[in-house]
Amino acid sequence: MNITRENIDALNAVVKVDIAKEDYSDKVEKILSDYRKSANIPGFRKGHVPMGMVKKQYGKAVLVDEVNKLLQEALGKYLTEEKLDVLGNPLPKPQDDLDWDADAFSFEFELGLAPEFEVNLKNKKAITHYNIIADKKMIDNQVEHIRKQYGKIISQDTVAKDSEITGEFVNEDKGINNSTMITLDKFKGKSTEKLFVGAKVGDVITLKTKGLFKDDHDLMTFLKVSHDDAHGLDVEVNFTITEINTRELADLDQELFDKLFGKGVVTSVTELKDKIKVDSEKQFTQQGDQKLLNDVTEYLIDNTKFDLPAEFLQKWMQTAGEEALDADQAKEEYEKSEKSMRYQLIEGKLIEKYDLQVKFEDLQAHAKEMIKAQMAQFGQMNPSDEELDGIASRVLSNKDEVKRLSEQLMSQKLLNLYKSEANLKIKEITYDDFVKEFYS
Repeated sequence: MNITRENIDALNAVVKVDIAKEDYSDKVEKILSDYRKSANIPGFRKGHVPMGMVKKQYGKAVLVDEVNKLLQEALGKYLTEEKLDVLGNPLPKPQDDLDWDADAFSFEFELGLAPEFEVNLKNKKAITHYNIIADKKMIDNQVEHIRKQYGKIISQDTVAKDSEITGEFVNEDKGINNSTMITLDKFKGKSTEKLFVGAKVGDVITLKTKGLFKDDHDLMTFLKVSHDDAHGLDVEVNFTITEINTRELADLDQELFDKLFGKGVVTSVTELKDKIKVDSEKQFTQQGDQKLLNDVTEYLIDNTKFDLPAEFLQKWMQTAGEEALDADQAKEEYEKSEKSMRYQLIEGKLIEKYDLQVKFEDLQAHAKEMIKAQMAQFGQMNPSDEELDGIASRVLSNKDEVKRLSEQLMSQKLLNLYKSEANLKIKEITYDDFVKEFYS
């Protein structure tokens, strides 16, 4: 067997594999001999079928199968030994005139090669890392929410500004028929509030859906319409009031603190607000980190310049998926996934350059922390090491879970790398301002 490579350019190559008769003949003969021993052919005793007949019936199929196996093994070994970093998979060049009756065969494969490039994390313009804080307004609102949540429900005769109104939204033409509880602060205009204040159980209030809520997405929650229908929905709905309540706010006393956090963990309103601030900002850290991860990813894609073997990749995409694509579909798919492919190459380069590895002990520790947090949600605050080890072992026996946890850990390692190596500036921002700036 002989394998040669012709480099077309820096990103494309053709590998030629020449297979001679001596490369495959022994294997083919052995398989045919085994067939002869076990073949059941009418008119012949088992094991006494003439070899000529076995070859005639099975020879070509066995030959094709063995040559293809040999070809794949040789090609894979060649790519490994030559340390060729290929994109996609080798593409066999079409051979309409291949003669399987010949003794020797030649096959050619197109290769798309990964580009050579360097990654620089020392960006000139600093990338902002947002430190999201819980301000006084947010903490006070959270305290108010807790007092309402644990407060006493009191029935009312008429709707007031602070009422919790239960009722049913109906529009027969649009198929809207949904029972819900709503408060007046959800509505956009004061005019809607005026329609409700003073209303009683049994009253029917007609509302226009256009501009009804501060956020159009609330139409999905309260009217149970689809996301597409929620945008631009302009119909009338009737709301029939079935129940009116208010809440007497819960006292900020030790009984409430113990119910929220466990006995004696919080003993004053000041400690309650400090706990809310710490817990909230712990969650906000994840959002700030995710924003940083996204921003650094965009920076690296935009500022790490290299070419891809686009023509090869589009050709490969035509047959790589479950369904075959034509040339136009493959081009469209390539354009959609080009950014992702670029980042995968950049990420691989960073992992190699900074020797980022996910070890088994990292996976084990991460799994145990994840399990511990889940158990805490159900009141199991102090599981034993033996219990955690047993559950972690079961989790890590699942390949899909190992893959998912490995990706989480690698993402964290990359984030830590960006924090230590990239040029960052810290900006303190309230949660409300963060949401307005990036998600409104």
